[in-house]
Amino acid sequence: MSTHRYADFEDDYENDYQDSGDPDVLDERPRRGAAHVVSALGGLVLTPVALGLLSWGGLRQQQLIQATLSTNRDPLGIALLAGGAILLLVVAALGALSAVGPILGGLIYGVLPGVAAMAVPEWGFRLVNLMPKSDIAYGVMDFLFIGGLLGVGFLLVGSGLANALVRRRREG
Repeated sequence: MSTHRYADFEDDYENDYQDSGDPDVLDERPRRGAAHVVSALGGLVLTPVALGLLSWGGLRQQQLIQATLSTNRDPLGIALLAGGAILLLVVAALGALSAVGPILGGLIYGVLPGVAAMAVPEWGFRLVNLMPKSDIAYGVMDFLFIGGLLGVGFLLVGSGLANALVRRRREG
């Protein structure tokens, strides 16, 4: 004899969960493997490109203003900044497919390097030294040590988590 409080009503509920035999009835939620892969690849490929564009455009703007002490505009720097921002928007929007992309991109290219550089600055220099010497590497170094990568990383992770929570509420 079962001690479960609903054991006496087992017969009432037994028929509700039996297989109907209808092949059109899905027994489980639809597979989302393709969405996860597309989002993950987008997050892993687009995030470093976006951060590189933002870093390079920011460096160009900073050098122009500091070197000339003027308010001249650098069209290429502005275009790089806009391109990086748009790519980050695409990465965040990939969270509509799957939260994996923004979370992976934010953690790998933003949060982890940002925390490492704050905890042990030498690690930040070692990370940047892995890149070929260029204006992009110098821009990334600036962006890393002013906390820009950390901030962008947390925003991407937050975007992915928000998308995951919204999806879970809709499905649940």
